[in-house]
Amino acid sequence: MSTIDITADNLATTIDDNDIVLVDWWASWCGPCQSFAPVFEKAAVDNPDIVFGKVDTEANQDLAGAAGIMSIPTLMVFREKVLLFSQPGALPAAGLSDLIDQVRNIDMADVHAALAEQQAESGTAASS
Repeated sequence: MSTIDITADNLATTIDDNDIVLVDWWASWCGPCQSFAPVFEKAAVDNPDIVFGKVDTEANQDLAGAAGIMSIPTLMVFREKVLLFSQPGALPAAGLSDLIDQVRNIDMADVHAALAEQQAESGTAASS
C-alpha cells in the first residue's frame, strides 16, 4: 500500500477507522522531508496493514497549527486512536522499522487502562 494524503477532512476518520496510523508532516521546500519521503514510502509498501498518511503543512497550515507542529518533518504514530509517538526529524529506514515493531508490540490494554486512570484522576482533581 502506498501513502495517502491527509487533510483536515480525513485526519480524524483515518485515525478512528484504522488500528495503526503513521502520519508524516512535511513540506515540499524541506530538505529533510524530501530525504525522509522515500523511507516512509518504502515502509508503507513493506507494511500494508498500516496506514501511512502524509500532511503537506503548506497546504494544511491550520491543521499543522492545531496539531502543534513546530518543525518538519514530524512523525506521529497512532494506535487504537491513541497518539503513541510524536517527534520531529527524519528517521533512517532501520529506525522507522524499529519504531513500527515497537508500536506493534505495545500492550494496548495497558495503555488504555493507564489513560482511563489518568482521566479518572484528573476528573477527581477537577471536581475537588
